[in-house]
Order: sequence, then C-alpha cells, then structure tokens
Amino acid sequence: MRGALRGVSELSLVPRARYRRNLPLHVVGLALLFLVPGMLLATLVEWVSATSHGERPLLTAALITAGVGAVLFSWFRPPDDVRPSDVFPVVVWTWLSCSLLGGLPYVLDADVFGWAQWDSALFESISGFTASGSTVLTDIDSHGRGMLLWRQLTQWYGGMGMVVLAVSVLPLLGVGGQELMRAEAPGPDSDRLAPRISGTAKRLWLLYAGLTAAVAVALFAIPGVGLYDAVAHALTAAGTGGFSPHGDSIGHFTSLAAELVMAAGMIAGAMSFSLHYRALRGDWRAYRRASDQMLFLKILLAATATITLLLWLRQGASFGLSLRDAFFNVVTLATSGGFHNIRPGGLGDFAAWTPPAQVILGVLMLIGGGAGSTSGGMKVFRAQISAAHALRTVRLARRPRSVVPVKLGGAVIPEHVVGRVLGFGTLYIMTFGVGSLIVASLGAEPVTAVSGVISALSNMGPALGEAGPSSDFTVFARPARLVLAAFMVVGRLEITAVFLGAAVILRHLQGRR
Repeated sequence: MRGALRGVSELSLVPRARYRRNLPLHVVGLALLFLVPGMLLATLVEWVSATSHGERPLLTAALITAGVGAVLFSWFRPPDDVRPSDVFPVVVWTWLSCSLLGGLPYVLDADVFGWAQWDSALFESISGFTASGSTVLTDIDSHGRGMLLWRQLTQWYGGMGMVVLAVSVLPLLGVGGQELMRAEAPGPDSDRLAPRISGTAKRLWLLYAGLTAAVAVALFAIPGVGLYDAVAHALTAAGTGGFSPHGDSIGHFTSLAAELVMAAGMIAGAMSFSLHYRALRGDWRAYRRASDQMLFLKILLAATATITLLLWLRQGASFGLSLRDAFFNVVTLATSGGFHNIRPGGLGDFAAWTPPAQVILGVLMLIGGGAGSTSGGMKVFRAQISAAHALRTVRLARRPRSVVPVKLGGAVIPEHVVGRVLGFGTLYIMTFGVGSLIVASLGAEPVTAVSGVISALSNMGPALGEAGPSSDFTVFARPARLVLAAFMVVGRLEITAVFLGAAVILRHLQGRR
C-alpha cells in the first residue's frame, strides 16, 4: 500500500527531468488541494438549497484552486533534506496562498464582494483561515447557504491548521514533518501522540473532527436549531473561530441551551488536544497535571464571577441574566471564539458594559487559551512563566547570590524556554504598540484601534468601541483593514515564526539578486 501511494505521488504533469526542488511550493500545492473538497461541498449545498445563485463562483473557485494546487504539487518536489530554516517560509507561504485562493468565491460573486472589493474579500478569507472571526460581510443572512458554509469551512480548516493536515501526507512522499508540525501546530510545542509525526497529525485531526461532530449533534438536539445551523456553528466552535451564518450569531437562537453547548465546544477547543487524547485513552488526571490548563479554567470562573457581580450591581440586571451573559462572553473572548449572544432583553453587547468589565475582557483577549489548543492569544503558559520570572527578579533583588529557578506546576522551566517566552512577549508588545499607532493614524478612534489590534493579534473576532459585537470591521478604513488582516496572520502563526519566515524569504530574494 505504501509503495502504491508513493507511486501515485510521483505522477507528474511534466517530465521528471524538469522537476524543481522547492519545499514551500510543494506544500502550498498540497494544502490548496485540501481546500477543493470543501469548495465542492459548499457548491453542492448552494445548488441544493437554492438560497441564491452562488454555485458557479464556488465551482469556478474550486476548479482554479485545484488547477493551481495540482501544478504546484506536481511541478515542484521537496529537497532531499529539510533544514530548520526551510520550515518557516513553508508555513507563511501556505497560509497566505490558502487565504488568497480561499477568497476567490467572494470576488467571483458580485453579490458578496466582487472584484471592486477585493481587499474586503481578502480580509474575510484571512479572518476565516486564521480563525479570527472579524468580518466585513454585511447583511450576512441574505447570502446563500453554500457561500456561508464555505465561510464556515475556512475557519474549520484554519482551526487545526493546513500544514498539520499536510504533515499527515508528507511522509508518504519521503518528507519529514516534525519541524513543520512544531512551527504550525496549535500551541508552542505539540506533544507526540504517536511514534511518527504523521501519526500525531492524524490523531489531532481525528480529535478535531470528533469534537466538531459532538458539538453538531448536541446543537441539533436543541429545539429550533436545524441541521445546517448545527453543522455550520460546530465547524467554527471547534476551531474557536467565531463565524456564524447569522448576523446576530448565537443570539439568533435565543436559547440558553445553544449558548451552553457552544461554550462547552469553545472551552474544549481552547484546551490541549494532547490532553483530550490522553483523557480518551483513560488518563483523565492528565488535565490536573497540566497547570496552565487548570489555571485557564480558574481564570474563566474568576472572570465570570467578577463580571456577573459588576453587571448585577452596577448595571441593574437580574443575577440570572448577569450570570448567563457574563459566562458566555467570558468564554467566547477568553477562548478567542468571537461569537456573541446579543438578543432582545439580554446583555450580550459587551461593548456597552461597565468599564471595569471591559478591562477584564481586554485582559482575557490578550492571554487567550491553553497551550496545544486552537485558541489564539499569548497563551496562559506564557503568562505563568512571565509572572514566575517577575517574582524571581524580585527575590534576586533581595538575595542576589541565590539560585531561584522558574517553576511551572512544580517543574523547573529551562532558562532557554524562559528566554523564548520573554522574547515572544517583547515582540508581542512591540507589534501591538506599532499596530495600534498605525490603525489609529488611519482614522480609527483610540479604543477601537487598540482593541482592534488586540483582536487581530489574538485572532479574537469582535473588539471594543465602535467594532463591538453589534457592529463589524467596516468601521475601519480599507487600508486599516489590510493592516489588521496582516496582524491576524502574525497572531495565528505566532510572531516569532512570521519574523523568521520573513527573514529567510528576504535573504533568499537578496541571494537571487
């Protein structure tokens, strides 16, 4: 079987003598081919549902993507050995290429964006593949089910990662995938779940698909939630994405049960999939041994309790209503889910909450979820290490000659890991500051600019100010949206990987000159 698969992989559109060695283009071609089934499924749904006439743009986009993917995958071959420096350009080019081709249905359909709004189509596609959830699509409910399903699928693809999907196939082509996996998989350093890295990638995707199916079944069991809505929202809950086929998001159902199911799906997506795998194999204590995952759950509880009291005491809402809306919105922002539950008589518009509650939400947006998850943000483990390092600095000021290691859950963290975390935090803050200045200079008011950049870097979705859950990102000028889209990519691929990838690409271009 393995030999047969290898033989199939060697089929080419050109003679073997004309093969060129280029790992990024080879992986890009493979990733684009993975998008084609999703586009074809969306085409079928659009055609069957007859909600609009977007099947032709979807089918055309599928054919173009298949053609480009097949040519790149066939014409280019990976080098005999993959160096660590080759990894980061692969990841960057893969995500950019998927975002460009993934936006084709939006520009080919004049009822969505059309070519005149190519930048809006690119923004929507990048927001999808980075699992951000920010949108510039207005009157969402008026678009066809197939087109909206493709929009949901972009977040499902992006939640676990296109490169992780490619890694499960690359070993059949004689390409090692460990470095690619480390550079792109959710979290800072994915644990191996199988002896081969391809086995780990496959198990991650099976877990991801299983979580998606579980959320879909649970939603479908709720009265008033149809099969299409159940599947569409499950696709983006597992990937903590935030897109919804309805303009009023989860508030469309006015259902507490739907909010609880979505919250459970987002929490599961924002926790380590490696821990989920171990728990399914009987090791349920794995969650308790992961200090960052337990701290993440404690943060959710503490933030929910605090905001519930603020809404109850300072905004005059009933305790039950305060608890319901505080819990859902704390979960959706802490996990970088990005959904909202605005509904008549509710408190879902967190942009109108009391300032202390909004400050708490801003901190949650920065921190994000647990390591090894599909959530965005800086991740809880980095906040833990940074806090432990700060405490060590205070202790060393009192006793300069003492040896005080940084510990996390009782385990000593190596100094090179501490240095990487602190370096990441510095880059994150610098990028956030520069981005806020740029977006504000392009016309956004300060709160909207700052929260918009936080939302983009954390792959969050809604922001505060004028870009709150009751609005969309059309409040930003078109140049500012492109800046925010770039920050979404930076946040999804992590700042270090993007900077290293850009440095390698620039060095390569200079070498060719």
